[in-house]
Amino acid sequence: MTEKPPAPETSPAPETAPAPAPETAPAFETAPVPTPGLAPVPELFTWEFATDPYPAYAWLREHAPVYRAQLPSGVEAWLVTRYGDARAALADARLSKNPVHHAEAAHAKGKTGIPGERNADLMTHLLNIDPPDHTRLRRLVSKAFTPRRVAEFAPRVQQLTDRLIDGFAAEGEADLIHDFAFPLPIYAICDLLGVPAEDQDDFRDWAGMMIRHGGGPRGGVARSVKKIRGYLAELIHRKRENPGDDLISGLVRASDDGEHLSENEAAAMAFIILFAGFETTVNLIGNGVHTLMRHPEQLARLQRSLDAGETELLATGVEELLRHDGPVELATWRYATEPVTLGGQRIAVGDPVLVVLAAADRDPERFASPDTLDLARRDNQHLGYGHGIHYCLGAPLARLEGQTALASLLTRLPDVRLAVDPADLRWRGGLIMRGLRTLPVQFTPLSG
Repeated sequence: MTEKPPAPETSPAPETAPAPAPETAPAFETAPVPTPGLAPVPELFTWEFATDPYPAYAWLREHAPVYRAQLPSGVEAWLVTRYGDARAALADARLSKNPVHHAEAAHAKGKTGIPGERNADLMTHLLNIDPPDHTRLRRLVSKAFTPRRVAEFAPRVQQLTDRLIDGFAAEGEADLIHDFAFPLPIYAICDLLGVPAEDQDDFRDWAGMMIRHGGGPRGGVARSVKKIRGYLAELIHRKRENPGDDLISGLVRASDDGEHLSENEAAAMAFIILFAGFETTVNLIGNGVHTLMRHPEQLARLQRSLDAGETELLATGVEELLRHDGPVELATWRYATEPVTLGGQRIAVGDPVLVVLAAADRDPERFASPDTLDLARRDNQHLGYGHGIHYCLGAPLARLEGQTALASLLTRLPDVRLAVDPADLRWRGGLIMRGLRTLPVQFTPLSG
């Protein structure tokens, strides 16, 4: 391939403002050395790797399950690829989410976290903090983001889904990322947050810049973050004066023993719900449809189940799509606060750790025939939405959106098919997320 891969963006970092990092950093422990006679370590983070990272992850799982890699940003981090190690790392309190514990000043230089995050006062969110602050904020936010609220939101998700499909159903072709997978969670989360309808297209534009890895300069991403932060501050002020039945009003009202979220905390929480919530769902829908098209027998099986009015295979199928080629490739950043041993490797204080969810969820030690797509898979405790205290708060909403989107698309457009050679598809160059840039499809146009 001649196209050069875009430089991967760094994560929506997976709060109190961090103190300055130490000027000097301890050296990494020695990286694993492959056994003589083995093939060399696969090249990571190239364009070819982004297209299909799973063979490289299989090699790492077998030969170097906790491997020190240099990322495209220049930051060095330990990649954890086996399921058992990954699950342990995700729940290990010695691996902090707070960038203050990074041994290098990489976060301050924009090499980790969301571009513009620090300068925009958006650090105080659940993915960047540890207990007790994490416990307090998650408890407060959970009061405004409950499963009951998600269930009540289901009719609105269906309405948005139908409206988007109506917009292209008569054309006989569409880009399922641009026309469907991207706008659905944006509009859904805007509704959930309480963003007025007249402002939602602005949000769509800002969000598009944030995930358009390689589509513009990082400065453009940071500017979008700042625009969102400014808008959220204004919206929070309005909601304090005129609260409604929406998530931002709930964040404003949320309290625990009389303790309220500060304005910065409320803005940061609304921001991370928007950022982390919409991109994971974009990729769940896009990757899910792409995976089904590559497995026509499984696609036909799901369509038969939907035609029969069944929902069980849809539910287990979404979980399998999350496991097989999920929206989050690596969990967000963690930093060792004391020496930690994982997979036989000693991780020094200050070292960054990235748990590779995509590798762990295809570990043959945990999943039978892990490279096989089986929509009816039962024993499927995948790590697609994390594990432990940082388990994704928005997972119920993402599952609802994923199930609604797939069921509606496959029912209304039953002959939907890929419109280009699969080799022509391009994946976004992000480090944390895994998703397609476009997904061109064709189908029989619907009249009326």
